Amino acid sequence: MKNFKKVLALLLAAIFVVGILAACSGNGGGQQGGGEQGSEEQGGGEQQTTPEEGGEQGGAETTLKVGLICLHDENSTYDLNFINAFKQVCSELGLVEGESYFIKVNKGENEECYQAACELVDSGCSIIFADSFGHEDYMLQAAIENPDVQFCHATGTKAHTENVANYHNAFASIYEGRYLAGIAAGMKINAMIEEGKITPEQTKMGYVGAYPYAEVKSGYTSFYLGAKSVCPTVTMLVTFTNSWYDETLEKTGAQTLIDQGCVLISQHADSMGAPTACEAAGVPNVSYNGSTISAAPNTFIVSSRIDWAPYYRYAIDCVKNGQPIDVDYVGTLETGSVCLTEVNEAVAAPGTVEAIEAAKAEMQAGTLHVFDTANFTKGGETLTSYLADVDDMGDFAPETEVISDGYFHESEYRSAPYFDIDIDGITILGE
Repeated sequence: MKNFKKVLALLLAAIFVVGILAACSGNGGGQQGGGEQGSEEQGGGEQQTTPEEGGEQGGAETTLKVGLICLHDENSTYDLNFINAFKQVCSELGLVEGESYFIKVNKGENEECYQAACELVDSGCSIIFADSFGHEDYMLQAAIENPDVQFCHATGTKAHTENVANYHNAFASIYEGRYLAGIAAGMKINAMIEEGKITPEQTKMGYVGAYPYAEVKSGYTSFYLGAKSVCPTVTMLVTFTNSWYDETLEKTGAQTLIDQGCVLISQHADSMGAPTACEAAGVPNVSYNGSTISAAPNTFIVSSRIDWAPYYRYAIDCVKNGQPIDVDYVGTLETGSVCLTEVNEAVAAPGTVEAIEAAKAEMQAGTLHVFDTANFTKGGETLTSYLADVDDMGDFAPETEVISDGYFHESEYRSAPYFDIDIDGITILGE
């Protein structure tokens, strides 16, 4: 009997050890730590993990999952620019569409954005990006409800005032890129004068804007100042579509500007409407967010754009490494966030590439400032002071002095533009 009890005790001990080992080896399907929610139940597919993507937490490796919310789809040059950069960075990281990265398109500046954000959280995303100004309140709502997920919103203004730790804004010093594109426009107008196509009195450009927001005003003003730096007599006429994407309105707007005598057109609009109107009329154009040479081979000169890939890499790396993401991130020429397409030298004036590179070098050296107050006036006066509402707090909007050292300091006090000055030389159609 004693031997039987001894054998039974040893057998029970062995069963107990095996049970412990089995429990440890099966722990990978449980809750995973940090902000990453990467179980197979949430992911809906085979997990692809590497130590670099998440490391080991409680004996299990996590899978990085990321999401992007877009206002429109690939037919919008604006959204396509975000989508291309997102796919590029995801490919570099070895992520797979539909498994470890997700793109939600055609999500309005309304509850659709919030619902898309919630769906991405449920898919296990640790970091979610959105690309349109009006997405902000819905991204904020989702961020507050999901503190373990990082929410990064392009073009927004509230991250530095709302104090939500997992909510961030990002933009770039695109006004520098627009200034450089403006140099190309000014040189083209000079060439048209030299060729006898227009007179010095006909140096009027047109600009198709979306909304009369600071982002748009900052963009078209910097474009104008770039053109003025090489063609001092240039003026500009601006029309607004009051839409980020409306091909018919953008095409009509461009045609109206051409009918008003504008000899070159640029835009802050997302469709091919303005470039195709220019091509049909034989009017040179400078586009935005990407080359339109395929649709306007005889009139397209150059395009400025924000390359969002550096920001995606930065923010995702922060998540992977457990580091904080900047509340307000500003990409620059140095980070590779501000760039131009190749100049279409078949249309551009001779020497355009060299002129752009020379100005770019001055910007990077800090000797050329886009909004140098010596180069523009308002009501005939040079500005020495300007208080900008950079905090956007509704009824409580502390103002910040943004002119010092002889220039307007754009995108230094928050990432989103706040230059909203109506300067001399630019006229709004209908005003």
